[in-house]
Amino acid sequence: MMIRTVFDTNVIVSALLARGGAEAYALDLAVAKKVEMYVTAPILREYEQVPGRTKFKRIRPETIRSALARIRHVAIVVKPSKRLEISPDETDNRFIECAETSDADYLITGNKRHFPERWKNTTVIGASRLIEILIDATAMDV
Repeated sequence: MMIRTVFDTNVIVSALLARGGAEAYALDLAVAKKVEMYVTAPILREYEQVPGRTKFKRIRPETIRSALARIRHVAIVVKPSKRLEISPDETDNRFIECAETSDADYLITGNKRHFPERWKNTTVIGASRLIEILIDATAMDV
């Protein structure tokens, strides 16, 4: 069974800023369909808006467009049936809603303090941990 994931926007931005980092590799795994990536319409909107902010002006517009096109191609869009208020950061609740609706195994973030360690069946982890989990799973298949 494929690992089900939800990516926080900060992981997407980090992936676009540093192509050699764990976040870029984790996103590449999703784009290569090594993990299932789940999104909602509000998450896709955030993915579109945040990388274009002035503080991220190092990210070229064509890089953002290309990444979003790849994400849209592989991501599974779900529609949560209820709004949650779990995180102190209101926009982070959209990721928890997506994780709950998709029954995600992992919510990948670079900012774990805004999320509970676990929400229902979803564990909140960083990109490096996702890579470790996939390496371990692959080693078991050998």
